[in-house]
Amino acid sequence: MEQQKDSATLGMWIFLSTEILFFGGLFLNYTINRHTFPAVFADASKTLSLQLGTTNTLVLIGSSFTMAMSVWCAEKGKKKLIPIFLLLTLILGGIFLGIKGIEYHDKYVEHHIPGLSFELAPGSDVATNAHAELYFSLYFGMTGLHALHMVVGVGLLCWLLKESLKGRFTPEYNTPVENIGLYWHFVDIVWIYLFPLLYLIDRHK
Repeated sequence: MEQQKDSATLGMWIFLSTEILFFGGLFLNYTINRHTFPAVFADASKTLSLQLGTTNTLVLIGSSFTMAMSVWCAEKGKKKLIPIFLLLTLILGGIFLGIKGIEYHDKYVEHHIPGLSFELAPGSDVATNAHAELYFSLYFGMTGLHALHMVVGVGLLCWLLKESLKGRFTPEYNTPVENIGLYWHFVDIVWIYLFPLLYLIDRHK
């Protein structure tokens, strides 16, 4: 059992390493383009809702805590507390996705979805709109991919919750809780990087 746990944990870390490389390419792409078009990227960044972004950051930090508590409860054999913390994590993940949906709707209303109707602001010239459209392409690409990972995480949490209600996880067997916890923390960390890059840089200007 110990060997199986070590193998499963190693497999999860290898998977997360590939995810880091994948997101790393997106971060590099964003950094290069932001350096190339700093003024337009700053203006586009300021159209995002700092209040919603900050709220979502706090929500994910809270979900990391509840996920960590579910792992701790599984390791300590506190079977009744495991589903409670998993449910709290699931609720916080749902809140995050709901807020992100509100943000996407706001961008749609403001014509900030890349496409034929895109316009950063009334009267913006062609070059400004083109560079701002690049910003929002990266914004939707990175946050959309992150949201997709959140959806996968929510699905995994639903399975964990179902199994925990059966009393399946014990101090001797809690590998699924631990590994899915690692995945959830990874998704949270990605957002910790996305938030300042997309919402905070040049906000003071």
